[in-house]
Amino acid sequence: MDTPAEQTSAPLTILERLRPSHLGDFLFRAITLAFASLVLVLIVAMLFEMIQNSMLSFQKFGFGFITATVWDPPAREFGALPFVYGTIVTSILALILAVPISIAVAVFVTYQAPMAIRRPVISLLVELLAAIPSVAYGLWGIFVLVPFMRETVNPVLRSTLGFTPLFDGPSFGLGTLTAGVILAIMVTPIITTVSRDVLAAVPSHQRDGALALGATQWEAIRVVFTYALPGIVGAIILGLARAIGETMAVTMVIGNRPDITVSLFSPSYTMASVIANEFTEATEQIYLHALIEIGVLLFAVSFVVRAAAQLLVRYATRGRNIGREG
Repeated sequence: MDTPAEQTSAPLTILERLRPSHLGDFLFRAITLAFASLVLVLIVAMLFEMIQNSMLSFQKFGFGFITATVWDPPAREFGALPFVYGTIVTSILALILAVPISIAVAVFVTYQAPMAIRRPVISLLVELLAAIPSVAYGLWGIFVLVPFMRETVNPVLRSTLGFTPLFDGPSFGLGTLTAGVILAIMVTPIITTVSRDVLAAVPSHQRDGALALGATQWEAIRVVFTYALPGIVGAIILGLARAIGETMAVTMVIGNRPDITVSLFSPSYTMASVIANEFTEATEQIYLHALIEIGVLLFAVSFVVRAAAQLLVRYATRGRNIGREG
């Protein structure tokens, strides 16, 4: 005969779940499961519809669509490599510029800034930057950033680093470097806010203990970073995802030319930009299917970035655990 404890831990039957005492829990689990499943269903449905509407392009070009470098709609030649290249380069530039600034601001706000200015800095400045629409960034980029890059920044870079192919060639203001700068401005609030929350969530006794043992402020912050590293990596990946998918601001300052060039001064193109620019002009089926296939590629790149984020967070967490055990 089962004991009362065994009877309590036994799984409930359908009839028992429908009793008034268990009906609320049953409905709660069913509703939350339905909503959670709805997200997966929407993602699968979106991907299926995009693949179905890009089959004409895939059947004609195959996997060569990804490696081809020519994008000539009148000649019905479509290659996505210039857009993949432009997306990767501008996103990497954005992270190179934004990550040091974002982490420095997060550390300052969390540990260095006086209490009187911590909330104003976060709520009025950082979060305000995150709330600005991308088209507003694009307009600012056209009228302010592009002339500044053309007349001030790019000539200095050419005179000092022009011996490298990265900063060689003519500068028109519109180009890969300008797009990377405006993306860095746009992703900085995201990385800063998440990194600040992660640093604030680290138990205070970790930093206080390091200071009590004679560590300097810098050494104590390094201890905090050991525990906050997975979250900071996650914040950086969030910023990368924003940079990869950004459309309007990049479209307005990148120059929109499907070329693969080493020089950061040259105009370029991204996957999101070409879809936004040319979708309404795609009157032929093959043209439309090629643009939708670029959307599938963008979807795949976002998935790969998410998977890489999980691996990086897992690696950082494992390294943190090893350090703690040692």
